[in-house]
Amino acid sequence: MAGILSAIKLAEAGLTDVTVYEKNDRVGGTWYENTYPGLSCDVPSHLYSYSFALTPEWSHPFSPGPEIRAYFERVAREYGVLPRVRSGDPVTRCKFSDGRWHLTTASGHRDEADVVIAATGVLHHPRYPEIAGLDTFEGPMFHSSRWDHRIELDDARVGIIGTGSTAVQMVSALVDQVASLSLFQRTAQWIMPQENPAYPEERRQELRLHPERLSEMRRELSDLFDHFSNAVVDAESPQIKMIEQACAANLEDNVRDPDLRERLRPTYRAACKRLIISPDFYDAIQSPNAELVSEAIERVEPGGVRTADGSLQELDVLVLATGFKADAFMRPMDIAGRNGATLEEAWNPRPEAYLSISIPDFPNFFMVNGPNGPVGNFSLIEVAELQVRYILQLIERIRAGECTEISARHEALAEFERAREQAAQNTIWVTGCRSWYLDDRGLPAVWPWSFVRFREVMAAPDPGAFEYA
Repeated sequence: MAGILSAIKLAEAGLTDVTVYEKNDRVGGTWYENTYPGLSCDVPSHLYSYSFALTPEWSHPFSPGPEIRAYFERVAREYGVLPRVRSGDPVTRCKFSDGRWHLTTASGHRDEADVVIAATGVLHHPRYPEIAGLDTFEGPMFHSSRWDHRIELDDARVGIIGTGSTAVQMVSALVDQVASLSLFQRTAQWIMPQENPAYPEERRQELRLHPERLSEMRRELSDLFDHFSNAVVDAESPQIKMIEQACAANLEDNVRDPDLRERLRPTYRAACKRLIISPDFYDAIQSPNAELVSEAIERVEPGGVRTADGSLQELDVLVLATGFKADAFMRPMDIAGRNGATLEEAWNPRPEAYLSISIPDFPNFFMVNGPNGPVGNFSLIEVAELQVRYILQLIERIRAGECTEISARHEALAEFERAREQAAQNTIWVTGCRSWYLDDRGLPAVWPWSFVRFREVMAAPDPGAFEYA
């Protein structure tokens, strides 16, 4: 998503000597890699769209993954991005030397660039669980982002490890297909009820005839998400109380069995973890062939999963819906900036970047959706558009001959991190849960202010926050 966006906006700015390095065989990013049953976006489709490429053709308010992937492929094709993409050849090394970036790919291809934009995404390095005996399972086993479509699931006994958005979507999609479904829950999740009916053809036709209403719809959704951003960054806000009440009512009203209800009840506040949206998860997990396994996993055996109470869940297929290494970003690329400074050194003990875009001593190296940006149930497309516009203003300084190198000042990064860490103490994310939002200190590695403030900060770079050469 971010790479396609960057290429389009660079071209619009008249910067045409651009190569997009894509590790996969096709564009689409996480929507190319993830193909599991039930895949959809938890941000409304009319907001999870480029502002310059709105479409009336979305089938649902929260559209399925294949449709989103097709959207990105179409935009890349129509905006002339595809001829600039070098596919299936991941970058392995970036080194800054003699005023330029020297790139090496897995195939040995070499390139030089004045500017590098790292639009590598956040959720694409699978995280595998550390469970004894995992490699002894005799049936098919795979991570949810590496779905094996050759496996026949009809009448199979399927186990899913994990209870995040991916697992919730899979449970709803698979429960009527498989013989039995066992969901292994380490931590219960709050579920926000959200219906997702198909858009009628009449509605899509209306938007085709009145494209201005697409922009209006996107603005309304963006305003709605502004209210949500105000909620999560203030743990005592009225908005977060309303979210908590809606999630609690969803659980109380839709789970009949009192024992199951209590096992599905989280011990932390709603939205402390990334809020999960589903219209039918509680119905699905109460199906006769579904079972919530809340006992801790002791080990995996050839025939299934053994839990701490000694029970064996016999399985034919095991799916690991265990998330991603969200702090990896560009890694495992070997990246070295000015005077040989390495990314691993700069990011020890944790990833940091000024406004999530620039790292001191890494001149002309800019990130889209880098560390500590707004990723908490917001539209990353809207985030990325603001960041790319900001980056283009920095590139314009180089293009105009004002300087040849730009990178954030150490002092600017330190001040940003100090303020961010202080503000993070007021957010819902620090109220008593473990999540992929938290860093090694237990602090949220995300933007802790309102989205309105993010827009204001992204409007124009502060010249004093950067050093120039």
